[in-house]
Amino acid sequence: MSLFALDEVSYGYDRAVPVLHGISLRLDQGQSLGILGESGSGKSTLLRLLLGLAAPDSGRIEADGSALDLRARARMVAHRRFVQPVFQDPYTALDPRMKVGRIIAEPHAALGLSGDAKAEVARVLAAVGLPADSAGRYPRAFSGGQRQRIAIARALIARPRVLIADEPVSALDLSTRVRIIDLLADLARELTLVLVSHDIAIVAALCPQMVVLQGGRIVEAGETRQILRAPHHPYTRTLLASLPTLPQQGRPA
Repeated sequence: MSLFALDEVSYGYDRAVPVLHGISLRLDQGQSLGILGESGSGKSTLLRLLLGLAAPDSGRIEADGSALDLRARARMVAHRRFVQPVFQDPYTALDPRMKVGRIIAEPHAALGLSGDAKAEVARVLAAVGLPADSAGRYPRAFSGGQRQRIAIARALIARPRVLIADEPVSALDLSTRVRIIDLLADLARELTLVLVSHDIAIVAALCPQMVVLQGGRIVEAGETRQILRAPHHPYTRTLLASLPTLPQQGRPA
């Protein structure tokens, strides 16, 4: 059973102007997926559909073995447990008026999760490499990389099977980016990652599978290593030639 299965999915913010055209793909357990494409290619729109923030105009989306129906409250609560997002900007993703512990615990209460909330906050803070006393501080006390770790911890508290990350390191400096990539690589051993990034080195490091979007259509899909070695579509070749890459240097997480 696939984690996600999309069959001929199309969507437009204005139905007269589609953004996505006939998208079909499958995401299996443990096969993290990178989504590559220029601005306006439909990447973020595709993530919105996967998160259940919008319904397709046509086609079908299955998640965790059943149809994704935004009108069914119980189904969507289950979906919020199944998949959690991490967004691009850690500076705007966290409410500055709330302490970190409360920020992280929000999904625990909203989704009716079992277990002690404080213990779960401590668990996910440890999972992202932050001390337990971080829970009592405000976001302003943390660097950009630490704030992104807090955002990842908030996603992890639901114990999702899929983590969807939209350009999760693009707002960070180089050394911090490397450490967050290392963290995501560790997490990808336990859950499945869907990653949007303009940096092909990040996709190659984290995602064994990749799709390339152009104008809202998938023009290439398959194993990341094979696509990088021998891209078939002219757009893919042009895109790979023009994309910036992350220097190949590592730091401990």
